[in-house]
Amino acid sequence: MISTIVDPERAVATIFNSAIAAVAIGAAWELGLLDELRDQKMVDVHEFATQHNLDSSSMQGLVTALAVVDVIERDQDTVAAGRLLDEAYRTKSLFHWLTLGSGELFARMQYVLRNENRTGAFYRRDPVAIAYACRDINRQHFDPAFWAAMDGLNYKFHSVVDLGSGSGERLMQLLDRHPGTTGIGIDLAGPAINVAAAEALEHGFGDRLSFTEGDARDISYRDEFAQVDLLTCFMMGHDFWPRDNCVATLQRLRKAFPKVRRFLLGDATRILLDSARSKHAVTGDNVPVFTLGFEFGHAMMGTYLPTIEEWEGVFAEGRWRCVKRHLIESLSLSVIFELEHA
Repeated sequence: MISTIVDPERAVATIFNSAIAAVAIGAAWELGLLDELRDQKMVDVHEFATQHNLDSSSMQGLVTALAVVDVIERDQDTVAAGRLLDEAYRTKSLFHWLTLGSGELFARMQYVLRNENRTGAFYRRDPVAIAYACRDINRQHFDPAFWAAMDGLNYKFHSVVDLGSGSGERLMQLLDRHPGTTGIGIDLAGPAINVAAAEALEHGFGDRLSFTEGDARDISYRDEFAQVDLLTCFMMGHDFWPRDNCVATLQRLRKAFPKVRRFLLGDATRILLDSARSKHAVTGDNVPVFTLGFEFGHAMMGTYLPTIEEWEGVFAEGRWRCVKRHLIESLSLSVIFELEHA
């Protein structure tokens, strides 16, 4: 913990500098600097700024912030990989989710915490940035377990629906690996839907993949759902909660997709805030990356985060049976549940 640094002044300076560096990691990824450092090993900051039409003085500030926290090493205008670059790169989308996608939520913390303000649309996030980050979060953390689950399916699926489809990348990967299949993406964020639809057309999936704006928590049967035999949902299952709402949503999904043979439900779970009843709980001395931001952010949004045990306690009542679970410990504590109709 930072508080164990002997000098309190140095410890607090580290907190302040880390806050700046956290934003810089997300920005450096989106601007392409982190990828160029990994590919080229050394980067001239002035040339990079000129090539990408970036303000040179601001770029100097960005690389300085990264150098202060050992993500890069800097020799005047030349930067190279630092001691923490590999780990920062592995977790880059978590920083992006926190500081860019959810930045306004955390920046207005003192407003959001006041009960008199918590009515209506009392907070804002950037849905396009969230989708951008979640694409990489899925790739880095969920995909190994997801493809292991897909390889273990005991049937050949023909039609898939992804709830909270975001950028649509998972659907495009599925359709690319399984020719002849079709897919539908459902997401509450209109801007993310527009981006996903454009990318699907660009990649030649226009006749096999469609996207629609909708709320997975209030979904009902449609004719286009009649033959869907695979259902997926990642990084939004917590929106089903609290418990009674979750049970009702699971029951609605059971009716909306009558021929689904497998429902792959993946999400991060609560292990820090008020998690004493979970055997997976952590303390302030061993908080994993993402956990504090994810749990605190959703607390501010008024979104309940269930523990793994709480998830396992709703499936039967929601008319689903859990046949397998895949634990993912690289992203806080996350899990993919393999569900089938009960």
